[in-house]
Amino acid sequence: MRVFIAIDVEVNERIHQLYQALSNTGAKLKMVEPENMHLTLKFLGEVDEQTVERVKEQMRDVVADISPYTAALQGVGVFPGRQHIKVVWIGFQDRGETVALSKNIDEHLFTLGFKKERNFHPHVTIARMKSREGKDEVIRVVEAHEHTEFGNVMCDRITLKQSVLTPKGPIYSDVEVVHL
Repeated sequence: MRVFIAIDVEVNERIHQLYQALSNTGAKLKMVEPENMHLTLKFLGEVDEQTVERVKEQMRDVVADISPYTAALQGVGVFPGRQHIKVVWIGFQDRGETVALSKNIDEHLFTLGFKKERNFHPHVTIARMKSREGKDEVIRVVEAHEHTEFGNVMCDRITLKQSVLTPKGPIYSDVEVVHL
């Protein structure tokens, strides 16, 4: 099964307004469905059932000494850059807890043969750009929201999610939820 570890993010009114602003640009964007909004801590890819069980065990070990914390959803940006936009994201800011959590997951899953992440940048993807069409309009929306505060996220669990790819977009389901 195709899986990843994430922190779920609930769409609030401010995020919904950004969603609408991006949708109204006319750009060729693939918007992330509101029910699928999350921060990816670690993408694992295709994994067999036996490895999934071992990942679940490692997830419990990862959070054993981690307390719940709050992160701020703040600012909008793009990857890899404004000249060539692939992803539009909302910033995920805290006192370093999410980066530390990601590194801890990396260390634990490295023992199962997964590669370590490079340059983890906590963010919530809101859209993927499918072509350059409408890029200037997207940049205007991004610039208008560079410093916008979108509320807070209580980070009190990590979730192993299965992703089933369909022509209409991915369908996510929770495989395991581990509370901090």
